[in-house]
Amino acid sequence: MTDSEDGTTLKERVEKWLMREMPIIQMHGGTSAVRKADPETGEVIVELGGGCKGCSISDVTTGNIEAELIRWPEVDDVTVRVPDARESLGGPQQAESIMGIDRTEGGRGDWGSSNPGKDHL
Repeated sequence: MTDSEDGTTLKERVEKWLMREMPIIQMHGGTSAVRKADPETGEVIVELGGGCKGCSISDVTTGNIEAELIRWPEVDDVTVRVPDARESLGGPQQAESIMGIDRTEGGRGDWGSSNPGKDHL
């Protein structure tokens, strides 16, 4: 399952590079995950999350990651995704709650419902 002379996979090498060369991600409360690193096709997909969602400079970070990884001889295609901050909150159609619970029930309801359900105390 290794694809390099030192016994590491492409995914492991990309993860190590992100931790070593892109500490600003973690310093600003962000996260990074290598979702795909296929040495056969040369495709690498990195996803940024945490503090990167909605960050005004995430496009700079993604550009830097893409520019570096595309230089690697075994990499032919790089995609860096940063989910929109609203995606984790249910999108623009989400009910009033941003925590996944209805504020009108003091945090005891469900997604946008003011009816707490039959097992509500």
